Amino acid sequence: MQEPFKYLTRVNRALLLATIAMASAVASVCAQPAQAAKVLARGAGQTIIQGGTGQAGGFVPVITTIAFHAERQGQGVSGDFECLAIAPAVPTGDGSGQFTVNAMYVTGQITNVVVDGETATLKGTATITGLGAGTNVPFTFVVRNGGPGSTAVLTASGLTFHEILLEGSFEVAGDD
Repeated sequence: MQEPFKYLTRVNRALLLATIAMASAVASVCAQPAQAAKVLARGAGQTIIQGGTGQAGGFVPVITTIAFHAERQGQGVSGDFECLAIAPAVPTGDGSGQFTVNAMYVTGQITNVVVDGETATLKGTATITGLGAGTNVPFTFVVRNGGPGSTAVLTASGLTFHEILLEGSFEVAGDD
């Protein structure tokens, strides 16, 4: 009758030792300081697009709400890009100052960043609705460090939008 009891005791001891070893390994890994992500570029605000929609048939102004961030962790780059472009329902006259029409929405993942002084070039792929609509559309966003008056250029779906920051800020932190 004592033989099965001895066997269970050995098994329990082995399981206990294995559990302790695993817990120690996990604690050791968790105690290691994680490599901090380095912000390369980030920003948010409202812009106006030079040239409006750029479509034939007359000038239609466009205002965007934009937000982005890109960071490096180890050798990888990650980040997000959001840009909602709205235009008025009518280009002139009554209501032309009421920006209510979704002209374009870009939501994407940043996969590459090149920093050159005060300028960062962010690249990735996006889902786009409205102008240039599509999925997995490559985009490039070139942004200059600064507050209102700073500039950015979004290129996607063969379209190029030159933007001037009206409120908010763009930060290019560098990649040193």
